[in-house]
Amino acid sequence: MSVETNLSDLLNKPKATLASLRGARRILLRRRDDEDLVLTTAARAEQDSTVMSATSRMFVEMMRTPEGRTLVLDVLPATFPWVRYLPAHDVREFSVELVESLGAAGELDNTAAVAQLITEWKHTAEVHADPELRAALIADAGEDFGSVPEPGAAA
Repeated sequence: MSVETNLSDLLNKPKATLASLRGARRILLRRRDDEDLVLTTAARAEQDSTVMSATSRMFVEMMRTPEGRTLVLDVLPATFPWVRYLPAHDVREFSVELVESLGAAGELDNTAAVAQLITEWKHTAEVHADPELRAALIADAGEDFGSVPEPGAAA
């Protein structure tokens, strides 16, 4: 169970706020001018990390067999409905990249790269789902304007 409170409540009345949140799995701390925070116990965070790592290793091992690869491809549309807009070869590529990223994330105990990968593939599916957008992106724009300088570099 997750509960929410304001960070200011925790800072101003820590004992009372924590007492009212007893038994919560996670506490979402709302902040007015910054990103919200999640507070959990170290034991719960370790459990989450263990589960993530075990699940990732399981998927990596499944992908080593033809049956496992077929199963992963079969469940992707239920897990990520937007893959229906991807060409078949992109769905296979997404499944391989996803499982590889999950494996690496489990080892690093950092899921940021997995979240980024999912976001990127979802955007790719959005392009395939919109014929006008896809046509605009693959159309020959005419002349090449050359290389783009690094951000912050003098033009």
